[in-house]
Amino acid sequence: MRRVQNKVALITGGASGIGKATAKLLAREGAVVVFTDLSERDITSVSTEIGSSAIFCKHDVTNSQQWEDVIKLIGDRFHKLDILVNCAGIAGINAAQDPENATLDTWRQVMNVNMEGVFLGCQHAIPLMKATGGSIVNISSYAAIIGTPLAVAYGASKAGVRQFSKSVALYCAQQGYKIRCNCILPGAILTPMWEGFLGSGEERNQRSEQITKQIPLGVWGEPEDVAYAVLYFASDESKFITGAELVIDGGQSVG
Repeated sequence: MRRVQNKVALITGGASGIGKATAKLLAREGAVVVFTDLSERDITSVSTEIGSSAIFCKHDVTNSQQWEDVIKLIGDRFHKLDILVNCAGIAGINAAQDPENATLDTWRQVMNVNMEGVFLGCQHAIPLMKATGGSIVNISSYAAIIGTPLAVAYGASKAGVRQFSKSVALYCAQQGYKIRCNCILPGAILTPMWEGFLGSGEERNQRSEQITKQIPLGVWGEPEDVAYAVLYFASDESKFITGAELVIDGGQSVG
């Protein structure tokens, strides 16, 4: 039997990067996948790759009403939700993010998506999940455990996700809900989020080399590296794990 056979999974940010890789992997391992994204640009290719088990919803994770609508759709159609993967996020690299020059608007935009989006996801999913139990996997970042002087909003938002995940885990356990909540902290994973920083041509090669020199394993991570960790936390193989965090960064945070 496949590892998440007959489970219903909701994945935000599922049209690209880590979310897309996760949606494909969970579907391949037997889950019915509902993937959401604010962008509809890549959904055709994702749906084609996943097949008939994929359902797409356009979804702004900062909007409480849209969360309610997505959860209601899942409840009406499947009567349960086994897996929630809060993957949607932004880097906010198009504006200054150092503590001296970052604007309040930039700070709020990053916090709204990265932190409040995860809060809303858990808040709306728990009532549907608590009857049958399930697994929440929140995607944080290794930026949550290091200093990020040029990305203060991003680092702070991901640190918030890390702490919030532990609080959700304890809350659900104390309430007697069979809901586990764990957190993944990816490092330099080559996804579209990096495109704005890397640029193109020779500049891209140089910047990419700068990044890999900082990684002890010497290579970029791939979205699938994170997706396999999500699969483990989503499956019953991790049934005694909650409030945990897994760093996937090629050793960068400890090197």
